[in-house]
Amino acid sequence: METYTNHATIRNWGEDDRPREKLILKGRHSMSDAELLAILIGSGNRNETAVDLAKNILQLASFNLAELSKLSITDLVKVKGIGQVRAVTILAAMELGRRRNESEVLVRDKIKTSRDAFEIFRSTIGDRPYEEFWIILLNRANKVLKKCNISEGGISGTVVDPKKIFKISLDNHASSIILGHNHPSGLVTPSEADCRITKKLCDAGAMLEVTVLDHLIIGDDTYYSFADEGAL
Repeated sequence: METYTNHATIRNWGEDDRPREKLILKGRHSMSDAELLAILIGSGNRNETAVDLAKNILQLASFNLAELSKLSITDLVKVKGIGQVRAVTILAAMELGRRRNESEVLVRDKIKTSRDAFEIFRSTIGDRPYEEFWIILLNRANKVLKKCNISEGGISGTVVDPKKIFKISLDNHASSIILGHNHPSGLVTPSEADCRITKKLCDAGAMLEVTVLDHLIIGDDTYYSFADEGAL
């Protein structure tokens, strides 16, 4: 990463080093995370450039964009020089990125492996600060009919109602479903409660002829598949 001198204004930098001009001249792929974030911030203050402020924000997120997407307006305005307007701009950009990923996933609408399901769940709940339970509804060809939010909970758990899951499945004529929920901690090891609800839903699905193909636990950038681990 390039090193910049503190307290120097960006307008005094060489044209190739100014974030906006650099993007125009060299393209977006030449930009560091801090430089792209600096473009959103717009300008610095008396003591720090926009790039300095961007680095301070990235430090708050452990220099990880997935962690940055989890920050709230309240978190961002704690960084000196970042007010509500700048915080909202950053959150809007992160949300556009998330939606862009989700749009790409929807094009690949046939589920062939657990990784395919993971990509759909990750785009939806991969960066949520609270636990959520979702299902993907599939037809006989394993094509996605829709995805549905079943419940939202707290940091350590959420309530899952089998009746709601299978009513939605039957109403949408799903032949099979894939279960998914996130662990905000980033750890994907299933809990006893995860194992119990998985078995309960598999048994109920067998009776109703709606096959539970898998249950995925989503972490920051990884997942646990009950089907892959032979735990269904």
